[in-house]
Amino acid sequence: MRIIYMGTPDFAVPALEALAKAGHDIVAVYSQPPRPAGRGKALRPSPVQARAEAMGLEVRTPVSLKDADVQAAFAALDADVAVVAAYGLILPRAILDAPRQGCMNIHASLLPRWRGAAPIQRAILAGDNVTGVTIMDMEAGLDTGPMRAKHVTPIEDKTAGALTDELAQAGAALMVEVLDDIALHPPMAQPEDGVTYAAKIDKAEARIDFTHSARQVERQVRAFNPAPGAFFEYQGERFRILSAHVEAHDGAPGELLDHTLLIGCGQDAIRPVLIQRAGKAAMSVGELLRGFDMPVGSRVDG
Repeated sequence: MRIIYMGTPDFAVPALEALAKAGHDIVAVYSQPPRPAGRGKALRPSPVQARAEAMGLEVRTPVSLKDADVQAAFAALDADVAVVAAYGLILPRAILDAPRQGCMNIHASLLPRWRGAAPIQRAILAGDNVTGVTIMDMEAGLDTGPMRAKHVTPIEDKTAGALTDELAQAGAALMVEVLDDIALHPPMAQPEDGVTYAAKIDKAEARIDFTHSARQVERQVRAFNPAPGAFFEYQGERFRILSAHVEAHDGAPGELLDHTLLIGCGQDAIRPVLIQRAGKAAMSVGELLRGFDMPVGSRVDG
């Protein structure tokens, strides 16, 4: 098939590679424009742009798809379908209608649960047991289009980073399967019940509130790993918790309960395992405490 591919972050790279490997003709790749990054603030292409260019594919990075000339150039590609994965720009009606088979999206949730920008993090924060990917036909509404296929995976104790990698691979394979025979995957309307919305993550949500249960704090740690990183402050310094587990132990919220950084919560306690000081590499709690004193009975600020 003649495919326009539209994606931006690492999540969208596996599907691009899988579609090309399956023999489809990727006539163009759309990605968000390069952004300033690093200390020098040099423009850095998105992961999808970098991979597409390495594959020898044409890449387009419009700031918006609302311009008539941009829409005309998109339609001129004469595509059978546009495949979209975490592209990050709104697709106007002229874009949605241009490919013969329309636009199909790889969405990282089991729709209609967690429509929106941050489905993986929201599923972890909510304590969902399972999540997955859905291949859906795109329409004007926010992730409201009819579904063609789903893949289910358990969340277990996975971080957002690990789950993103897993779902990226699953979505890539499922997209190839759907395009291999579209007739075998007819669109089905989403159910009206069970709709939830995955709002974009606000960095302020990463501050740990130790009045919550340790179970909720542990979910917060996993949901915000690798970014933005769940954190607390101690003596004016920020500490990111990268992994932790729950222990049945009573203590005041935010209080250090032993010499190995067990922290009291609203219910039970949280035991950080991997931690990161501002501007430093990640380290074990043992490594941290060998050079930094955090006495029993002192408190951390969430």
